[in-house]
Amino acid sequence: MTDGNSSEFIAQVKAVAPDITFVIGWSQLCGPALRQALGDRVVGYHTAALPRLRGRATIPWTILLDEKITGSTLFRIDDGVDSGPILAQRFFHVAPDETAASLYGKHMTALASMMNELLPALAAGTATELVQDDRLATWATRRRPNDGWIDWTCTARDIDRLVRAVGRPYPGANTIGSTGQLTIWSTERFADAARYHALPGQVLQRDDTTFVVCCGDGEALRVTDFSGATIPPLHTHLRAAS
Repeated sequence: MTDGNSSEFIAQVKAVAPDITFVIGWSQLCGPALRQALGDRVVGYHTAALPRLRGRATIPWTILLDEKITGSTLFRIDDGVDSGPILAQRFFHVAPDETAASLYGKHMTALASMMNELLPALAAGTATELVQDDRLATWATRRRPNDGWIDWTCTARDIDRLVRAVGRPYPGANTIGSTGQLTIWSTERFADAARYHALPGQVLQRDDTTFVVCCGDGEALRVTDFSGATIPPLHTHLRAAS
């Protein structure tokens, strides 16, 4: 990935001399030298309702935190982390079965709507800025692929939430069984879990395309979409990487 704060990159963007620079889908901070080269006219986009969830991996964190409402935010980038004045913001509900992919789609719809309104205002110099209230700020830490390992001693609800949070376009939720490592992309609640006596991570049922796993609260999940290894044998145990 290009270092956005390197002298070479700064020289390139300075030569372009943009009227306004938008930072969208870029995980690096824009340092003072870069912003100065851009005339300090840098607008960032954040997939959360700032000042809530400043930081990284906000789409997965929105689902993991079981947020009921979230938002998309366009803001002026300053010396802080997602702390500059808000230029536009759209709020929307997070569905109980929200996935990373569906939430991403909602953000893209909101972004398109905000850009249609904000661009003319920026060009005319009439855009308003709302200073963020730092008292309401929260921060989301970086997530890595290894954070997607499934702990089958957790509740079925929490495991399903993890699967939805780290699914496509992210690396997915992972587990290991006797057939090897599996990446789990989707699950659904299994209604007959009370009829089975099993340990967390134990395979209760399997067919040609799906399998059912016991969770830590005695509930179970049917794995409906996965990749990697083949379906694990009946009654074997799934686990996280050691």
